Amino acid sequence: MKKVLAIAPYSYLPYFSGGQKFIAKFYEYLGREVDLTVISVANNDAALATYKIIPLLKAGFSRYYDLSLTAKLAELINKEKYDAIIWEHPYYGWLAKKIKKRTGIKTIIHTHNIEYQRFRSVGKWWWPVLRTYERKCLQRADGILFITPEDRDFAVSKWNIKKENTIIVPFGVDIDHYPPDKMESKNAICQKHGIGDDEKIILFNGLLNYKPNLDAINIILKEINPRLLRQDIKFKIIICGKGLPQELSELKEYAGKNIIYAGFVDDIETYFKAADVFLNPVQSGGGIKTKMVEAIAFNATVVSTQAGAAGMDRNISGPKLVVVNDNDWSAFVEEILRVAKEPSQPTPTAYYKEYGWTNIIDRLMTTIL
Repeated sequence: MKKVLAIAPYSYLPYFSGGQKFIAKFYEYLGREVDLTVISVANNDAALATYKIIPLLKAGFSRYYDLSLTAKLAELINKEKYDAIIWEHPYYGWLAKKIKKRTGIKTIIHTHNIEYQRFRSVGKWWWPVLRTYERKCLQRADGILFITPEDRDFAVSKWNIKKENTIIVPFGVDIDHYPPDKMESKNAICQKHGIGDDEKIILFNGLLNYKPNLDAINIILKEINPRLLRQDIKFKIIICGKGLPQELSELKEYAGKNIIYAGFVDDIETYFKAADVFLNPVQSGGGIKTKMVEAIAFNATVVSTQAGAAGMDRNISGPKLVVVNDNDWSAFVEEILRVAKEPSQPTPTAYYKEYGWTNIIDRLMTTIL
């Protein structure tokens, strides 16, 4: 069995966001195939992991320029004889270069976006500096794991990355087939929130203090819901997620306008299965939207903006993904109404083959690792 070291420079156990869940699940399934050790910060719940976690990284931002890590990691790698090291994100590019020089270990960068593009989209002035740093980091890597084909194509065409050194590792799902308990799930959610049997459940989920998701909430409240209220449809919009800003007062102002704020829920899969429509009016942020991957796996039909659908394979998603031009909220609502009225179609079998975690790790093991 191969020995792999991974560097995750933030807490992810337990997970509350899509990004944290991506890392947690990636390591969970990778740890079934390799002898995995993860270097991370101290505030992870190691009891939730099935692999070894070493809390070697500092809690503050200084962990990203902690020069003492060079000697510590080199000593660990030489002692344990790891076959490869996976760096989450390109932020430790300077350290990856030093460790590669000292140990010769196979160096793999796991990108979650083209990072400079994400920071540019949310208005960070320093994105040109990150662009240069990120490009050099990827060019020096022995292997790169991209979440989306679009990100890989960009890196190959613009940054001269060798395609044969890359692989697509999308956000995955545990489920590998159409869920048989959709009706039971809908009944449970209707009962929990006082929703009528004749009402359509429209769902949004995400980490709500993340700007692209918060912007999406505002679009739902100011653009989508008012238009739906003028239509002949019985519905409730359920918003799930942690981190809603205090000034929105748990959306109490909208309680009489068909909006239900559920907060963070432990059983989000039940909500996905209960939903008639999943909303993805996201306009920025980059990368694949993890909540959308899960929603389709649990057989919700997603109505998304073009920006929000970036990274998704629309051929594999079939009728479960409906894409509308950015900022065209009238067309967005028209698609919600159409989807809500039509009989639900099952998620294509090919979707589970593409996005099932077991298959994703199998592809990784036969290529990069």
